Amino acid sequence: MLDLKRLRVLREVAERGSFSAAAETLYVSQSAVSQQVAALEAEVGVPLLVRLRGGPSLTEAGELLVSHADAAICRLEQAERELAQLAGLEAGEIRVASFPSASGTIVVAAASAFRERHPDIRLSMAEGEPEATIPELKRGRHDIAVVYDFELTPFEADRDLELAPLLTEQMHVIVPAEHPLAARASTGMRLEDLEAEPWLCGASDGSCRQLTLRSCELAGFEPDVSFESNDYTVLQSLVAAGMGVTLLPDLALASVNPGVAVVPVLPEAPVRRVWAATLQAGSRSAATDAMLEALAQAGARFAPAAVAAA
Repeated sequence: MLDLKRLRVLREVAERGSFSAAAETLYVSQSAVSQQVAALEAEVGVPLLVRLRGGPSLTEAGELLVSHADAAICRLEQAERELAQLAGLEAGEIRVASFPSASGTIVVAAASAFRERHPDIRLSMAEGEPEATIPELKRGRHDIAVVYDFELTPFEADRDLELAPLLTEQMHVIVPAEHPLAARASTGMRLEDLEAEPWLCGASDGSCRQLTLRSCELAGFEPDVSFESNDYTVLQSLVAAGMGVTLLPDLALASVNPGVAVVPVLPEAPVRRVWAATLQAGSRSAATDAMLEALAQAGARFAPAAVAAA
C-alpha cells in the first residue's frame, strides 16, 4: 500500500513548485522532502517528477498519483472532522466557495436559511473562479463549491465530483443607455450587429471571457477587446461610460447600472449553468447535504423565470 505521508509530500511539491517551498509548508528539511519523493518513486517504480531548472514538474504518472492522492487525503480529513464532531470536540463547519455574482445572491440566501435551521454549525465562505475552487474542493479545502460552466464549453467528467444543478442563466448584451441599439431592449439584437463596437470581457480564461469570445466567433467576427475585468460592476460602469459593450449573465444583473441598457440576444442567447459541486455522496457529511438543499432552494428563487414572475 502506498505511503500516505509520501503522497502528501509529493502533492505539496507539485502545488508549491519547489522542494524548498514544500519543506517550509510541511515544517521539514528540504532533504527530507527529497528523500520522501525518492522513496515514493522507488515504491511505484516510475519517475513522478522531472527535475527542471525552473522547478520540479509532475510526470504523467505523477499527475495520476496526485489526482488519487487528493481524493484519498480529502476523505481522511473529512473523516477526522466527522469523528471530532461525534466526540463533541467541535460543533461542525461547512466551508462554501463561490464565484462573486453567486456569492451575493444564491449563496447569501442559502446561508441565511441554513443558519436559521442549523444554528450550531459554523458557516465559512470564500470567493474564487471555478478553475481555482474546484481543485481546492478536491484537496479538501472546501465542502461545496458553487461553480459555473457554459453550454458551449461544458465541464469535463470527473470521477471525484458530483454536480447538482442550481439554475440556468441567459447571457445578455449590455450597451450604453444612450447607444442607438439600446432601443432594442424590448426586441433583442444579434451579436453581429455589434461587430464594429469595442468589447469588454473577463480578464481570466476561466471567466465569461471565453464565452464572449466564442459567442462572437460563432456570430462571424472576432471582437475588438478594449478593456478586461472580472468584476461585473466594473464592466457595467465601463459600458455606462461608453467604453464598449459586453455580455453578462442574469446573476450579474441583480443590480443594473442606470447608464446601461440590457438587450436580449437573438436568435438564441448563450447560456451559463450554475452548479453546486461536491465530492461524491459517500464523502459528504449530513450538514453538507443540508447546505446543498438550501442552495437548491435559493437557486430556484434566483432562476430567471422565478425572478420575472416576482
